[in-house]
Amino acid sequence: MTLKEISEVDKLLKKEFQTHSAPIIELIKAQTDDPFCVLVGTILSSRTKDACTTGAVKRLFATAQNGMFKPSDLERLSEKEIEKLIYPVGFYHVKAKHLKALPAVLNEKFAGKVPDTVEELCELPGVGRKTANLTVAVGFDLPAICVDVHVHRICNNLRIVETKTPLETEMRLREVLPVEYWKTWNSHLVSFGQTRCDPVRPKCDGCPIKKFCRSPKKK
Repeated sequence: MTLKEISEVDKLLKKEFQTHSAPIIELIKAQTDDPFCVLVGTILSSRTKDACTTGAVKRLFATAQNGMFKPSDLERLSEKEIEKLIYPVGFYHVKAKHLKALPAVLNEKFAGKVPDTVEELCELPGVGRKTANLTVAVGFDLPAICVDVHVHRICNNLRIVETKTPLETEMRLREVLPVEYWKTWNSHLVSFGQTRCDPVRPKCDGCPIKKFCRSPKKK
């Protein structure tokens, strides 16, 4: 795909994105403007639908003692209490364990502050490259490419990349995708994948980027 075509796809995806509700992580950023809150919300959102994540975030953040949810609020909660607050997000047992350990690791390695690089964020419990990239892009408003299953699948459907795994897709996108699109690419494609480009039953009629799609499931 040419740079001109990528630019056109981005404009069409942005227009489509604006017709739907913003992803939960973007809402957390708008409401708190706090990287720690974005990080916690991103950990909770992994393999979980936004509606479920929203409820978990609200319950967890409501325990804050001084208005804004901080690492000290996680320290006060037991692992079991965290489990009850975030249930039924996916893998809530594991996520509660990671969240409980998070403040101690932040203090030990980063003086209590959330780091702003993907490599450093990946040193935190429960944080992989997808979570780290999303935290950098949304929490710190810095260029980063977050690749989940939607981004991986749709970018391959569009032949922007030809890769086998999300990690390969991230690395390839770093080479071919202009930096100006990095921060918003995940939000636009995730929303598109959740609302129109379903992996099993895509809604191809009226799809704004249909002419660029090379998926075998294209109708």
